[in-house]
Amino acid sequence: MANRTVKDAHSIHGTNPQYLVEKIIRTRIYESKYWKEECFGLTAELVVDKAMELKYVGGVYGGNIKPTPFLCLTLKMLQIQPEKDIIVEFIKNEDFKYVRMLGALYMRLTGTAIDCYKYLEPLYNDYRKIKSQNRNGEFELMHVDEFIDELLHEERVCDIILPRLQKRYVLEEAEQLEPRVSALEEDMDDVESSEEEEEEDEKLERIPSPDHRRRGYRDLDKPRRSPVVRYRRSRSRSPRRRSRSPKRRRSKKSHKKSRRNE
Repeated sequence: MANRTVKDAHSIHGTNPQYLVEKIIRTRIYESKYWKEECFGLTAELVVDKAMELKYVGGVYGGNIKPTPFLCLTLKMLQIQPEKDIIVEFIKNEDFKYVRMLGALYMRLTGTAIDCYKYLEPLYNDYRKIKSQNRNGEFELMHVDEFIDELLHEERVCDIILPRLQKRYVLEEAEQLEPRVSALEEDMDDVESSEEEEEEDEKLERIPSPDHRRRGYRDLDKPRRSPVVRYRRSRSRSPRRRSRSPKRRRSKKSHKKSRRNE
């Protein structure tokens, strides 16, 4: 049958890979037009061509619970179970962002916790815009790193319940995973190092050169000049030149007049 999982498929998280999608949504996908026309007879190589035609991400929408092409291809990949190398190439594809999103969702559904952190966390540095269709059928704008963050932290993405993911710090304590260094921390380290270099350059500029220091020192071989005592002329007038009081002047004038009259 067209809706059965391939015979040599391995069980994922102890169950059939297709059962990772809820039965109601899985039934709606089987009944959809896109599944019957576009997903029939697809192989792992042909899924890439269909993924390149995707224009948005999303789960189901509308009152009749219609699945999006993105969700249909996700179920198809769970059905045919492509090899891990193909999924890694999906994730590393930088030309088609929706191919990358499809591979990231499949890795989150089927991969181990170590693989999820190893292959999905580098996508935090992808800030491209993508379109997402909500339950009402309306399109919303989001970014690739937001979608990746939902895959690693949310319980449901694109109307699919995600398997439980082991905490990162537990894997770090068990030395199964190295501590994550974000691109922002690297940029901050570069900024701090550049500031320290600028401060060192400013300090070097402030330190006087040895020639300048030599000029500042006094030549000890030259004889010193004897100090010359210079007296400063006081501004105060001598007692002889001080102006006399008006009473004395008047008495002197009166004395002269009396002598003339005589």
